[in-house]
Amino acid sequence: MSAMIHDPIDRPRDIMTDNKAFTPDTAVAEPNTARSSNASSKQAALPPSYSSTVDSLKDFNSKANLTEKDQLEEGDYSPFDHRDPNGASSGGALAHLLKSSLGTGILAMPMAFHNAGLLFGGIMTLVVGFLCTHCVHILVATSHQICRDAKVPALGFAETAEKVFEYGPKALRPYSNFAKQFVDIGLMATYYAAACVYMVFIATSFHDVINYDVGLKWDVRIYIAMTVIPCLLIGQIRNLKWLVPFSLMANVFIVVTFVITLYYMFDQELDFSDKPLIAPAAHIPLFFATVIFAMEGIGVVMPVENSMRKPQQFLGCPGVLNTAMITVVVLYAVIGFFGYVRFGDEVRGSITLNLPDGSWLGDTAKLLMAVAILFTYGLQFYVPNEVLWRKIQHKFRPEKHNMTQILLRTGIILVSGGIAAGIPNLEPFISLVGAVFFSLLGIFVPSFVETVYLWPDRLGCCKWKLIKNVLLGVFSLLALVAGAAASIDEIINPKQE
Repeated sequence: MSAMIHDPIDRPRDIMTDNKAFTPDTAVAEPNTARSSNASSKQAALPPSYSSTVDSLKDFNSKANLTEKDQLEEGDYSPFDHRDPNGASSGGALAHLLKSSLGTGILAMPMAFHNAGLLFGGIMTLVVGFLCTHCVHILVATSHQICRDAKVPALGFAETAEKVFEYGPKALRPYSNFAKQFVDIGLMATYYAAACVYMVFIATSFHDVINYDVGLKWDVRIYIAMTVIPCLLIGQIRNLKWLVPFSLMANVFIVVTFVITLYYMFDQELDFSDKPLIAPAAHIPLFFATVIFAMEGIGVVMPVENSMRKPQQFLGCPGVLNTAMITVVVLYAVIGFFGYVRFGDEVRGSITLNLPDGSWLGDTAKLLMAVAILFTYGLQFYVPNEVLWRKIQHKFRPEKHNMTQILLRTGIILVSGGIAAGIPNLEPFISLVGAVFFSLLGIFVPSFVETVYLWPDRLGCCKWKLIKNVLLGVFSLLALVAGAAASIDEIINPKQE
């Protein structure tokens, strides 16, 4: 599979093309005020295992401004030679990528198989995994090439899109800032939407345990309202080092939960006979939306790659990306397959919710996972809020910044709680977020960005790369429309228990 994924952008570096033989309309990038010394000290305070999480902010602010003087140099420029020599090793980058990919999405995979069937789900999980990996590959490869053209050492996701348009065909250069803002806003919306999913998951877990054990009949919306309270507190944390203890505990809780879940998955003989090989066609869009939500990690890829001291080892065969994604896809397929076989049509949005009610071990797993997600909420909320604040802080007087941030964070969390209460059904909510946000950012944007960069004469024989990217774009839009429609239909007309 790794050989299939390896598809580098193969072209001579010395050929002068329309995209490379000119100075962009915006000759010098604007100074990046976000990368202050204060931010650097915050990152330095974190242990190395959390560097990929902290560096996720680089999706929105890269190191481009640090070497603007290099844009005046002539001759070939190798961005790899200007990376931090003390950056992450390939092994460290692999660990960071696995840590970010093997999260809560894996718990939704049995539900994805329920919407696809055993055979179709198994095959298409591998296919979607290949497509997601390929889209990450072309994004990183394009970023490497545009870094060479722009003579900067590294670019984040949004800045890669901006530079590709800025150095691209003349008709598209005026849209470079729009491309950057589109990706920025898309990433922020993705984080905020995922935070809403977190609230629903936390509330549902506590709802199932407390209602069963205590005999209450409370609606899940009551638990969502109660979940908002600790989220309001942890969401006010603005210093990343204060979030580190929460992340440490969350990691421990997640590992324990996985072990308990695996125990229940294989605690009795599995019955394959009553599981369809292919699910009804109406459920297929939900499968694709859920798998894309679970598997897509486009937001953390560029920060991990930017942190490497030898970024050329990120792509290739086997490479960091291929190794991580093969591991992720196999684990997701195994958990999804056997999780669906074990729980069948009763499977829910997170497999932990299928663990036996009233069992101390099952209740422990549900509560530990809920607390782990709550502790992770602070980091999930921190990243987009920092980006949003950098975009709007100039509109407020400095002496009002503290109170404004408090009110802003409180307002966003309350709105998130309202959205979560409006969509308290976890399964279609996950599918909706995957269909809308991850289809756009994970598949459509990378394929479109590569097309713009290679246009017009570097698209391969018979323009096969253009055809390939058009197909990827069509697939992403179909997944978006069909997945969103099916998810909204389930939200409006929930299935009867």
